[in-house]
Amino acid sequence: MRIVDLLSKDSILLNASPKNKAEAIDLLVDLQVKGGKITDREAYKQGILAREENGSTAVGEGIAIPHAKNAAVKAPSLAAMTVPEGVDYEALDDEPSNLLFMIAAPSDGGDVHLEVLSRLMVILMDEDFRAKLLAAESKEAFLQVIDEMEREKYPDEPQEAPKAAPEADGRIKVLAVTACPTGIAHTYMAAEALEKAGKKLGISIKVETNGSGGAKNILTKEEIEQCDGIIVAADKNVEMARFDGKKVWKTKVSDGIKIPEELIQKIESGDVPVYHHAGGAGESQDSGDNESFGRKMYKHLMNGVSNMLPFTIAGGIFIAIAFLIDTIAGAPQDSNFGTYTAAAAFFKTIGGYAFNFMVPILAAYIGKSIADRPGFLVGLVGGYLATTGSTFAAISGDVPSGFLGALLAGFAGGFLMLGVEKLCDHMPKALNGIKPVLIYPLVGLGMIAILMCAVNPFMGMINTGLSNLLNSMGSSSKILLGCVLGGMMSIDMGGPFNKAAYVFGTMAIASGSYDIMAAVMIGGMVPPIAIALSTTFFKNRWTEDERKNGPVNYIMGLSFVTEGAIPYAAADPLRVIPACVIGAATAGGLSMAFDCTLMAPHGGIFVFAVVGNWPFYLLSLAIGSLVGMLMLAVLKKKKVPATAE
Repeated sequence: MRIVDLLSKDSILLNASPKNKAEAIDLLVDLQVKGGKITDREAYKQGILAREENGSTAVGEGIAIPHAKNAAVKAPSLAAMTVPEGVDYEALDDEPSNLLFMIAAPSDGGDVHLEVLSRLMVILMDEDFRAKLLAAESKEAFLQVIDEMEREKYPDEPQEAPKAAPEADGRIKVLAVTACPTGIAHTYMAAEALEKAGKKLGISIKVETNGSGGAKNILTKEEIEQCDGIIVAADKNVEMARFDGKKVWKTKVSDGIKIPEELIQKIESGDVPVYHHAGGAGESQDSGDNESFGRKMYKHLMNGVSNMLPFTIAGGIFIAIAFLIDTIAGAPQDSNFGTYTAAAAFFKTIGGYAFNFMVPILAAYIGKSIADRPGFLVGLVGGYLATTGSTFAAISGDVPSGFLGALLAGFAGGFLMLGVEKLCDHMPKALNGIKPVLIYPLVGLGMIAILMCAVNPFMGMINTGLSNLLNSMGSSSKILLGCVLGGMMSIDMGGPFNKAAYVFGTMAIASGSYDIMAAVMIGGMVPPIAIALSTTFFKNRWTEDERKNGPVNYIMGLSFVTEGAIPYAAADPLRVIPACVIGAATAGGLSMAFDCTLMAPHGGIFVFAVVGNWPFYLLSLAIGSLVGMLMLAVLKKKKVPATAE
C-alpha cells in the first residue's frame, strides 16, 4: 500500500493557519471526515486526543504525525495540511510544526498504520522533500511530490518496480537478492544500501527483495544469464536453482547494509565461486560454497523462525485481546481467565488455534529449508508430535517436549530426508514418479514417528526442567534474566542473539510466563529511542544526516522495530552497540523488578493496554532509554564542526 493510495485531494489543506494544536487537530479531523473513511467524527477525534496524551506526535523538524487506530475508521486513510507560519504542536525540539499528516487506521486493520507511519517518517527526513511539499501550489502538485519521492525511496512496490539502468552493452552487471527472517527492515535497508553503492561506484545493479509481502523487483532469466555475478545477502534461504552456473557470493543480510561497496567490488573482481545447484532447498553442495556449516544451520533455523512469527504474533495478540476483554469485564484472574465473556472466549480460542500451529510450523520450515518439500512433512509431523509429547507407551503423552523437541524434529527430520533422497537415487528410474508422492512421505513419516517417540520423554524432561527453573527463580535471579534478555535484544538488533531472545520470550508466553516477554520487548524498544534522544539532545555527537534521520527512531522504537538503530550501530559499532546494550539491559532488569507482564508478542506501545503494571513498564522504558542516551553521550566523540575543518 502506497502513501498516495491513502491520501485524496479532499483530505489535503494547503496554507492553513491554525492558532494552536487543538485547532490544528480539528482541521485535520475534518479533512479525514471529508475523505469519507470516518463513520464517527467525535469517536475518531477522541482516539487522536488519547494518543496525544501519551506524548506529542510532533517529532521535530517541523513535522507532526497525529494518528489513531479506531473503530470509527472504515478504511486506512491520510489527511495532510501545510502551515507556512507554523503551529505550536509541542514538538520535541520546541520548534513550530508546518507539515502535518494525520493517519486513520481501522481497529481491525492490522498494522497498516505502522507501515505508513514508518514510510512517512523516512521520506519526511529529506529536507528537500519537505521544502517541495511546503512550496506545492496545488493539491495535485502536493500529491505528485509524494508519489515521486515514494517511488524513488521504495522501488520494491509491485506496480512499476524500477529496473536498474543497463550498461552500454544493454545488460545489468551485478544482481542481488536480499532477505531477512521477518522481511521487514533488514531486507529493504540492504537493498537500498546496495543500490546506493552501485550508483557511487558507477556499476549497474538490480536488487530483488524477498520481503514479508513476497519477492519484489524479481530478477529475470535474461538478467541472470547476462550478469557478471550475483550477491545473495540473506539470513534465510532464497530460491537458488536459477543461479546454477553463475558466480554467486552468499553472505549475511547485515553485510548488505554495512559493506555494500565491498560486496559489489568482489563480484566485479571475479574472485567469487561458481554456484552449482544440487537440489534440496537451494543450498549448494559444491565445495566452492563460501558458507560455513554453522552459517547454514543458522539460515535453516531462521527459515523456520520467519515462517513461525506470523502465527506467534497474530495468535498472541488475539489471546491478549481476550485477557483485556475479561479484565474490563472484571472477571477473576483464575485458570478460566480469558474465557469468562463470550467475546473473550472467541478471541482466546481463535488465538489459541494460531498459537498451537507455532511449534509445528517452526519444525516444518526448518525441515523444508534442509530437504525441500520432502522435509516439510517430516518437520510438520515431528513438530506436532513434540507438542503432544507422544511416546511409544502413549501416543498423546503427558509431557510435551515443546520448542526444544520441535528444533530436534526440524533439523533431524530434514537431514534424515536428505539421506533418504540419496538412497533413493539408486532406485530404478521407472520409480522416479512415485518417490515424492509415496516413498518419501511414507518413509519420512515412519522415521520421524520412531525418532520423536524415542526422544520425547527425554526432551520433555528437559523442557519441564527449564519451565520449573524459570518458575522457581527468585526476584534477584529474574532481574538478572531480564537484564540478559534485554541486552541480547540489542547486541545484533535483529540477528541471532536478538532472535534467540525473542523466540525465548514467545515460548514463555505459551507456557504462561508473561514477565519474560515484557523484558524482551522493552529491550528491543530501547536502542532506537536512545539513539533518537541522543540525536535530539546531543547533536554534536552525530553527523548532519544522522541528526536528520534521528526522529524516525522515536517511531521505530515505540513500535518495537529495533532495526531502526542498525545504521547508527553499523557506522560506529564499538560505541553505539555497548551503549544500547546497557540501556536495554537496564530496561529489561527494571521490567522484571517491577513485575511487569506482557501477553502479546509484538506491537510496542500499541499493545500497552495488555501490559501488566504498565505505569512502571513505561518508567522502565524511559529509564533504559535515558541510560542508553547518556552512555552514547559518554562514549561517542564530538563531531568536528564543518567550519573548523
